[in-house]
Parts: sequence; C-alpha cells; structure tokens
Amino acid sequence: MRFYGYFRSSSAYRCRIAFNLKEIGYDFVSVHLRKDGGQQKTADYRAKNPQALVPALEDGDLTLTQSLAIIEWLDETFPEKARLIPEDKDLRAKVRAFAQVIACDVHPLQNLRVLDYLKGEFSADQAALDRWCGRWIGDGLAACEALLEEQPPSTFCFGEQPTLADICLIPQVFSAHRFGVDIAAMPRLQEIAAAADALPAFANAHPRNQPDAEG
Repeated sequence: MRFYGYFRSSSAYRCRIAFNLKEIGYDFVSVHLRKDGGQQKTADYRAKNPQALVPALEDGDLTLTQSLAIIEWLDETFPEKARLIPEDKDLRAKVRAFAQVIACDVHPLQNLRVLDYLKGEFSADQAALDRWCGRWIGDGLAACEALLEEQPPSTFCFGEQPTLADICLIPQVFSAHRFGVDIAAMPRLQEIAAAADALPAFANAHPRNQPDAEG
C-alpha cells in the first residue's frame, strides 16, 4: 500500500491518523506542494489524482483519492481493527455530517490553491489571507462546538473512542493554531484536542513528526 501526501496537508493528516488508529502500515511518498512549482502538478502525479491534490492511495490496481473516501475504505477493508465509522445508523450519520462540515465547508477555503488564487488575482497580502482563513475556520469550528453541545458528554466527539469526526477535527484545530484563530471560547473542542494529543495515533500523525516536515 502506497500513500502520497504532504506533511502540512490537513487531508493527508486525516489519513495518517486513520492509518495509525488501525495500525496499518504503508509506504509513504512525499508530494511537496511548494517545491518544483508544486509536485502535485506533474503529469505523473496527475495520472494518480487528476485534481492535483493530496492525498492519494494505491493498493495494487486500486487508486483512491479524497481523504474521507480513503478513510471509509480503510474502515471497510480492515473492519477487525478500530472502527472509525459507527455501526449505528443515526450515529453514523452524525459522525459523517460533522466530518463533512470540516472537510467540505471549512478546509477547502483555506486550501493552498485558494490562497494562491487570492494572492495572484486579488493581490491579497499575508494579513488579508490570515483574516480570510480566520473568518472561515472560526465560523466552522464554532459550528462544530455547537453541534457537540447537543451530544452527551464524552471523551471524543461522539463517544469514548475516536471516530471519523475526531480524525477531521484535529487537523482543523492544528490549522486554527497555525492561522492564529482563537478557540478559547470552544471548550469542547479543546477538551477533545487534548484527549487526542494524548494518544500516540494522533501525536505520531502530527505534521511536525513526518519525514518530509520542514523546520
């Protein structure tokens, strides 16, 4: 199994957490989003992922893109290991909805190609980019906090074991810190992030611990 990613990519970060929770090994291939004009734009990589985005996963003749699809495939392919998608249909829908708030509505707006477009087409400086990211990350995480306030108290988003919801949340909290977004008014998210940080599966997936991480 070969996994193509980048240390700072939130999408790749999600997959690393899932691999770790399930204790599944893989061969890692770094696709640097800045070097050489963006290694994700090469013809060779576009043949694997026509969107020119990370991550991508190869397993024999199968090639998968999109982090949520990869994680669900891992969950279904290795069901005997830590389950990431609940079996209960109502809880499963809640977990997927929470994950999609981040993966579909929050994260894409801070994506590198969006920020590069804002710089190139609208002459946005770094301060403007930080305000842009802060607005959408802050709004999205505030919605996540509100969603969790409706849930019974638990260590993780939807229970005592991490799920796809936590897998999506933790990289987004990392991005919040990176872009200077204050989450002090989001106690549930902070508690969950602290619980996740205490688990090796999450800690070892952190961008700073990746082989392609930059100082």
